Amino acid sequence: MQRTLLYENHVALGGRMVAFAGWELPVQYPTGPLIEHTAVRTAAGVFDIDHMGQFSLAGPDADLFLQYVQVYDINQMQVWDAHYSLLCYEDGTIVDDIFLYRLPAGWMIAVNAGNRAKDLAWLRAHSQGFQIELSDISDETYMLAVQGPQTAGILQRMTDANLEEVAARTGLRATVGGVEMLLGRTGYTGEDGFELYLPAQNAVTFWNDLLAAGKDNGLLPCGLAARDSLRFEACMPLYGHEIDAETNPFEARQGWTVSLDKPDFLGRSALLKAKLEEKRKILIGFEMLERAVPRDHYAIAVDGQVVGHVTTGMKSPTLDKFVGLGYVPPAYQKIGTEIDILVRGTAKKAAVVRRPFYKAQYKE
Repeated sequence: MQRTLLYENHVALGGRMVAFAGWELPVQYPTGPLIEHTAVRTAAGVFDIDHMGQFSLAGPDADLFLQYVQVYDINQMQVWDAHYSLLCYEDGTIVDDIFLYRLPAGWMIAVNAGNRAKDLAWLRAHSQGFQIELSDISDETYMLAVQGPQTAGILQRMTDANLEEVAARTGLRATVGGVEMLLGRTGYTGEDGFELYLPAQNAVTFWNDLLAAGKDNGLLPCGLAARDSLRFEACMPLYGHEIDAETNPFEARQGWTVSLDKPDFLGRSALLKAKLEEKRKILIGFEMLERAVPRDHYAIAVDGQVVGHVTTGMKSPTLDKFVGLGYVPPAYQKIGTEIDILVRGTAKKAAVVRRPFYKAQYKE
């Protein structure tokens, strides 16, 4: 089991450490997941997400290679732009979801912790014939996510850079708290915020300085439980739940990432077919009509017949309702359609509702 450089800091703060994707990470602090969740929605929270991976990509063919191995048309991106995308197998199913940063000298690719080795192997396996330099820089790069409406104000006090000029889904290099880093106005909580990429040797000092700088604004350290409930309310997919190697982007409602009009890329023919043909399944959001917790993998039934399964479900802290995401045949995707969630074998009524469950009101 691996530990991030902030492991001792989490323990000192009372973090309850659990295993996740091969790492020991805080699932919550003594404040509890609900308080941490609310802090991000109303003030700010900081997450240690250094278990995630980062790759650097450069070389004469870097753009051609990246255009080929992932689904989004990077020709739409300017230097300092950031964008969510997908790596897909040739049958159109998903290798991983990723984040791309177009930098002056090349690219940075952020990937999921559990898929780091797989993603690197996948990219290298398709690099023949391209003049590129692909490096795993995860160990030397430390990743933090600071999320919530107070985030920009907190970080602004720590830097001379004008963060007001940084638009959503763009980045910049700046010195923050005496540490030079890449900041991306991105995140996976549904709130405004920044993801920070800094030298690993500065992680402990910067973490302490950041918590001190944000104390009066309600900044809290947050664990995995709050991270999951936040991304879930915003209906952002999690690999292994809403997206996986058995699912294509159109089934997962991630078709907006797929640029079918760009030159040939891995999985293009299969993805075109997936868009044009009737879907095997479709991701829905639902709300419980009877009191019950719709947990992952619970079956979804209609008229007594199992038709799908729950991918993520819980009580939404913001909405104070039991809601969930799951896959069903397209015939059952219409808003208002009644379905049953089989909770330990007992059918509990639910209804299909609009996604996302929560949408932040912040300036794009």
